[in-house]
Amino acid sequence: MLCFMRGDRQQFTLEDLLTAKAEAMSQRRGLGTSYKVMMSEQLVVVVKRFKKSLIKDKYFHMHMMVLGSFSHPNLLPYVACYYSDDNDGHVLLLTDFAINGSLANHLHDKQKSDEPGLDWPTRLKIIRGVAKGLCYLYYMLPCLSLPHGHLKSSNVLIDEAFNPLLADYSFLPFIEKDQAQNLMVGYKSPEFNHHELTTKQTDVWCLGIVILEIMTGVKPNYVGYSLFGRGKKPKDMVTWVNAVRREDWSKKVFDKNMKWEKNNEIEMKNLLDIGLRCCESDIVRWSMRKAVDKILGLKESEDE
Repeated sequence: MLCFMRGDRQQFTLEDLLTAKAEAMSQRRGLGTSYKVMMSEQLVVVVKRFKKSLIKDKYFHMHMMVLGSFSHPNLLPYVACYYSDDNDGHVLLLTDFAINGSLANHLHDKQKSDEPGLDWPTRLKIIRGVAKGLCYLYYMLPCLSLPHGHLKSSNVLIDEAFNPLLADYSFLPFIEKDQAQNLMVGYKSPEFNHHELTTKQTDVWCLGIVILEIMTGVKPNYVGYSLFGRGKKPKDMVTWVNAVRREDWSKKVFDKNMKWEKNNEIEMKNLLDIGLRCCESDIVRWSMRKAVDKILGLKESEDE
C-alpha cells in the first residue's frame, strides 16, 4: 500500500494511482523515471519510479518518513512512497507537480525557441532560493555527509511564482553505494575523482556548478565543445570561466539570453565570483554557511 508521509495532502490508494491517466515526463538519466499523473482535474502528482536494486530496503521507509516531515518553501515536498514486495519490483516516490518545469529547461530548452530567457532578477531569485533550501537541509540533516547529494539544474524545479524547489534531495542513505557513485552528482566532484572522498563541501561544489550554469547558460558537460569547437581540447566550466578576464565576463561569459541592466553588472560578477569560490579544491572551498551568506547578501543592482 501507499505510505503517505504528509497529512496535508489528499490521499488515495495504490490502485487509484496505477489506473490514473499518466504521461512520461522528459527523460532524465540517473536515479529513476518520472511520470506526471492526473489523479483528478484538481490533483496532479509526479511519480518517480526506481529500480528496486537501487534501494536499501532497511533504510528506505524510515528515511522517507523523516524527509516527508520537512517543510520549507524551497523544497519539493515528498508526499508518499511505495516499496514493492516483489524482488524484481519497483519503488515509487510521489511528489507535488511543479508547473514551470526545471531550471535546466529554462536555461537550455528555451534557447531552441523564440521565448525570452530568464532575466537577471529572476536568476538571482532562483539561486537565493536554492541557497535557502540547502541551508535548511544542512540544518535538518547535520549527520549526513551529503545533505543533498544530487544538486543539478534539472533537480531545481520552478513553481508558478518562479520560486525554486529542490528535488531529489537526501537520497544518499537509502541508495546502494555502488549505484550512488555511478549516478549521483555529488560523486562527480573533484575530491571524489581524485581521492574517492565526499565531504560537507561536496554539495558546495555542486552549488558552484549550478551558479556558473545559471550565469553562463551553458551545460557543464558541454562547455568544451560548445564554446571552443570540435578538434580543440575541451575545458571544464570552472577552467573556462577562470581563463576569461573578469572585465570581459559581460561580453564573453554571461548568458546572451539573459536580460540585464548596466547597474546589475557588479552584482552579476559577484555571483559568478561566488560560484568560482564554491568550486575551488575542497581544502580551501567555502563552507555551505559561508556560501549561503554570500549569496543572500547580493543585491539586484548596485543602486540598492
